[in-house]
Amino acid sequence: MGLMGESARLLNARQIHGQRGSTGGSPLPAPRSEDYAISAVAAAGEPQAVPALLTELPDEESLALREEAEIEARHRRAAEQGDPGAMSALGTLLLRRGDLDGAEPFLRAAVQHGDRAAANNLGLLLHQHGHADEAADWWRIAAVAGSAAAAHALGRHYRERGDEPGAEYWLRQAAESGHTLGAYALADLLDHRRDVGAERWFRAAAEHGHREAAYRLARICAERGQDHEAEQWYRQAAARRHRRAALCLGTLLEERGEVKEAGHWYLTAARDGEARAACALAFLLRDAGDIDQAATWWRRAAQAGDGNAANALGALHAEEGETQTAERWYRTAMEAGDVNGAYNLGLLCAGQGRSQQAEQWYRKAAYAGHREAANALAVLLLQRGDAAGAEPWLSKAAEAGSIDAAFNLGILHAGRGDERSARRWYERAAASGHAEAALQVAIALQQEGDHHAAERHLRCAAGGGSPEAAFRLGALLDRREREDGAEVAGSGSVEAEEWYERAAGQGHRRAQVRLGMCAAKRGDVVAAARWYRLAAEAGSRNGAFNLGLLLAREGSEPEAALWWTRAANAGHGRAALRMALLSARRGSLAEAQSWCARAITYGPAEVAERAARLTDAVAHELTA
Repeated sequence: MGLMGESARLLNARQIHGQRGSTGGSPLPAPRSEDYAISAVAAAGEPQAVPALLTELPDEESLALREEAEIEARHRRAAEQGDPGAMSALGTLLLRRGDLDGAEPFLRAAVQHGDRAAANNLGLLLHQHGHADEAADWWRIAAVAGSAAAAHALGRHYRERGDEPGAEYWLRQAAESGHTLGAYALADLLDHRRDVGAERWFRAAAEHGHREAAYRLARICAERGQDHEAEQWYRQAAARRHRRAALCLGTLLEERGEVKEAGHWYLTAARDGEARAACALAFLLRDAGDIDQAATWWRRAAQAGDGNAANALGALHAEEGETQTAERWYRTAMEAGDVNGAYNLGLLCAGQGRSQQAEQWYRKAAYAGHREAANALAVLLLQRGDAAGAEPWLSKAAEAGSIDAAFNLGILHAGRGDERSARRWYERAAASGHAEAALQVAIALQQEGDHHAAERHLRCAAGGGSPEAAFRLGALLDRREREDGAEVAGSGSVEAEEWYERAAGQGHRRAQVRLGMCAAKRGDVVAAARWYRLAAEAGSRNGAFNLGLLLAREGSEPEAALWWTRAANAGHGRAALRMALLSARRGSLAEAQSWCARAITYGPAEVAERAARLTDAVAHELTA
């Protein structure tokens, strides 16, 4: 129970140095010179062994044992002469050694002389013997006599019995007497009742070096957002090898970007057996590129029951293609109570095409409240055409905070033609930062003519990585420049072009074509050709058509024809008309007539009209 009090230890220390005990007993007799002589002879052995002592001194442990034996001998002689202070000191010494039977008669003899430290220690002895009620009686005697240590022990006794009022009374007596353990125990009791008075006593204990109190006080400060003070108390506790404090200090420092010092505290806590610190240290090592060391610490943490570390090991092996090992670690995570293990098993099975097993693991995680597993399960059901089965899981996931599920609900309602419900879910996902949802809201706002609000959502979506949003934002800004008449001839909108370039860099073909057009306006034929070619090779018929125009203007008509053919085969009406004109000039009238027919089919109306006129001209030539 660890109830040996500070005051008792202080009293016993005084007795060891020959001062009077709490009852005013006679001082210990001064050691006689023959005592030392006996001790020396006993230690040295025969006279011929003395020279060996000059060259080989005893180690510290031997000296400590010898000193303790001498102290015990002095106390025992004094106790036999009736000194109550010596009885108390000897009983305490034997109690600390674990000799309960040997300690009890000396402590009982001391309490008969009113020694309160002996009463406290006798209570501790009886408590260890399992005689809790008799122990409490002696603690009460000592506490009434002013022993803060006994008051603390008695308060602990009452709390274990469920008597919180009695516990608070005695713990407060100990705390107000300056007893550090009493202050902490009182704070813990008050904190259990959510009493704001707990902080005062945590602080009192922490200021006297109680590491758990310092840690608890740091948590209180952190919850209030007082990070600076929280850090100070975490540091005090961590310096005293409080491993959870070291973990929290490491987390605080890592969030602040002080990774090196964070690693130091994670390592300190990990070495003391804190699995979460070992896991956090592993993530730092992974980010630094030391995968082998990261795996070592993840393995140590996982073996200590940390599910997060087991999941990390599973992911590491999955990335290396070692699916069986990955599955084993995911199962370990699940067995450790980490629901992410089941979700990751679902992902692993889905990636291998084992959809039935994936569904089982998703369901297990989803039933345990894993929102992303619920969303993944719904997506799996949607892929099978089971929209009715998917919708409840999407709703559950979205209500639990899954922005992907909110977005998917928007898609589901849009597919049913319920634009109002779709818009509501898109807006909800967009408000949480979902880029594609923000894009859908922006498109709806553009259709409504609210371009200002649309721009705001497009910026959010484009900033979140949506290439379509970046393209649409560029087009919106471009259009605004033209409508305001602020565009400098041939320059285009600078910001619009920046957004086009961002989208084009992500492979957006329309943005690539638009960048080619901007470059062509500036007369930069090389850049224009590069962007058109990128778009055309990715399958853009407009890119192919524009590249053909550029090549024709540069005198490369045969190559231009190749790109126009490619565009026309993809359904581009103007490209088909160009090929018709080219064929007519070459005298291939039947081929020109065929291209005209395709141009009329593809449109638009202006192209169809011109193609029809060309068809009539070709027909006239063929019949002339």
